[in-house]
Amino acid sequence: MAEHTPVLVEEVLEGLGLAPGDEAARSGLFVDATFGRGGHTARILSALGADGRVLAIDRDPQAVEAARGRFDAEPRLLVVRAAFGALASLVAAHGQGRPCRGILFDLGVSSPQLDEAARGFSFQADGPLDMRMDPAHGLSAAQWLARAAADEIRDVIGTLGEERFAGRIARHIVEARAEEPITTTARLADIVARAVPTRERGKNPATRTFQALRMHVNDELGELARGLEASLDVLAPGGRLAVISFHSLEDRAVKQFIRRESQPDPAWARLPVAPPFTPRLARVGKKLKASAAEVAANPRARSAILRVAERLPVDA
Repeated sequence: MAEHTPVLVEEVLEGLGLAPGDEAARSGLFVDATFGRGGHTARILSALGADGRVLAIDRDPQAVEAARGRFDAEPRLLVVRAAFGALASLVAAHGQGRPCRGILFDLGVSSPQLDEAARGFSFQADGPLDMRMDPAHGLSAAQWLARAAADEIRDVIGTLGEERFAGRIARHIVEARAEEPITTTARLADIVARAVPTRERGKNPATRTFQALRMHVNDELGELARGLEASLDVLAPGGRLAVISFHSLEDRAVKQFIRRESQPDPAWARLPVAPPFTPRLARVGKKLKASAAEVAANPRARSAILRVAERLPVDA
């Protein structure tokens, strides 16, 4: 199984305000809302002082187990198994009253999740069609496909996968499941391959469908919206929000959230009297992408985009 290599690590540390000499930040609370395998957490811990703390959150039980094994002797780290949509209550319960100086969301899936066939995230090896980040909650992809209507399957694949052949794929799935339940990744990938009439160069025809089903099964955009909104309640004034996205829909949601919280709606400019607006965030710099050297060393970084914002005082 391949190790998970974190992306944009130095950029994340700078974005979170963990510059050398900032003692206020070094002693605060930081939240790694998507622990994964702890690459970003390890670097955040290395930048903190003895009084700093990190709250690491992940809903994947294997990630939590890995965290407790890797950082068992680290007193500055607390690991919690939960979905980051519950960020506000998690910080209230485990933050020990410390001001939250930074929150990191590293969206998507980790390499260990993709590489383990039993998790059902990938079509690269045959396995049960599961795709759940937390296998103890919700419907698996196989269970959802067994009961969803054709138009619902089409809408999910078309919207979350941005798949132009979503209608054809949905029809093929419904026809195939009438003959035999679709319970494995290999069978679903084969159904999609037969449904798609043309191929994207260098991309498996099932890529967009698998991505869409994973995002739907785990309600990834819903979790992101809840997590971003909760960050406004959690961050102390001057605290930083850093979000790494790998998918256009995720990045669009992050971009729109920061814009909405940092500047008035442009539509208000056309009104005779604009409603009052108090910004809660300030955008920090422009979006960042991985360098050519990082992409060469870690191809997963190719699609990564980092956006950073700072929490403003309530009376800003």
